[in-house]
Amino acid sequence: MVFSALSDPIRRGILERLAQGETNVSTLAAPYEVSQPAVSKHLRVLERAGLIVRTRQGREHRIRVNPVPLEETRGWIGHYAWLWKRQFDAVDAYLNKQKSRQRKVMP
Repeated sequence: MVFSALSDPIRRGILERLAQGETNVSTLAAPYEVSQPAVSKHLRVLERAGLIVRTRQGREHRIRVNPVPLEETRGWIGHYAWLWKRQFDAVDAYLNKQKSRQRKVMP
């Protein structure tokens, strides 16, 4: 669910803004040329993914980032990046070996 939430540029922008600190919905909506209901939908997606926490202060909704899912995702990506790098290194070694064999065959 985290990757799906992060797939949209508006949601990524909202998270970038929230990295600066807690704010309200109006402040988050200001840079985007979308309706307030559209921003609210984006916030619900982020909330379902656990990436943000919403609290109410009177009539105002305050939003803050929840870094835990991002840290978990970062760990997952780091683990698989290591595996992918090993695979790419193996392919690179194989291709270099094939290149050197071709050089020996061709005068």
